[in-house]
Amino acid sequence: MRLLVIKHGALGDIIQGLDTFASLRAHYTDAHISVLTTATFAPLMKMMPFFDEVLIDERAPFWNLRAALHIKSMFQRQFDIIIDLQCSKRTARYHSLFAPKSVRWLGTAKGCSDPYPDFTNVNNKDRMLHAAKMLGAKAITADLSFLTANKSHTNSGYHKHDLPYAVLMPGCSPAKPSKRWPAEHYGALADLLWQNGIQPIVVGTKIDLESCDAISRARDFVKNECGKTNLTQLAILCAGAKYCVGNDSGPVFLAAKTGAHTLMLMGPDTNPAMSAPSGNQAHYMKVSNLTQLSAQDVFDNLKG
Repeated sequence: MRLLVIKHGALGDIIQGLDTFASLRAHYTDAHISVLTTATFAPLMKMMPFFDEVLIDERAPFWNLRAALHIKSMFQRQFDIIIDLQCSKRTARYHSLFAPKSVRWLGTAKGCSDPYPDFTNVNNKDRMLHAAKMLGAKAITADLSFLTANKSHTNSGYHKHDLPYAVLMPGCSPAKPSKRWPAEHYGALADLLWQNGIQPIVVGTKIDLESCDAISRARDFVKNECGKTNLTQLAILCAGAKYCVGNDSGPVFLAAKTGAHTLMLMGPDTNPAMSAPSGNQAHYMKVSNLTQLSAQDVFDNLKG
């Protein structure tokens, strides 16, 4: 049995898909399971114990003949089942242009053999799990130890702190500034945490440097790890945290999946019915305007 899972991104969606990946692997123990993803997420996919092979999709324009032929060759590799977890216009075209008519295709592409039902207001994690259940798989919770148990990937001291600590994640997509809780509010939250014996740590990628620096610049008690953590290090850091707080972004989904007490701050662009993070201690606050959400309200939510 040969299966192909399509999941290009983004990070939060991939984290939400971990239970689906694990459920497919547990159900098809002897199958060869490949995943088609982007180069950005290929290293993460290769770390997972769920896949035998990671294929890279450049997502090049369809007029790029070389790239189109490469994609076509991958879809001609005699897969028995293709599980489309991306469900984009691009993957619909893959179905119509490249997939053999005999292959079983789960997705939303017109004319596919196994169409998904209407997923309006269904959480993204549950939408993907439904695909596994359509194949008879039992839903299981993914073991994240492939990330959190790999201490060799951490920097010295990342998982050892003298005080209980909170991980603050002020970043999110630059294309959606309305999803950002203002940096000055994160700074006020850092003050409250420190006053209550909790070490604030700010994290993010290089594009979040301005926000992270704004929080830590006037606060020598804030540890600024922005741009210094890979996904493995971030997972370990979050797993040991007392609290993790952030915007609607991939790192917050990762924090929630580690089992840490995680609070996602949602503005008008996020529908919690579809995009709430999953985890044993995953929570969210939904407001109409993030600029009006006070640090005290966030801190009270964490405590309560």
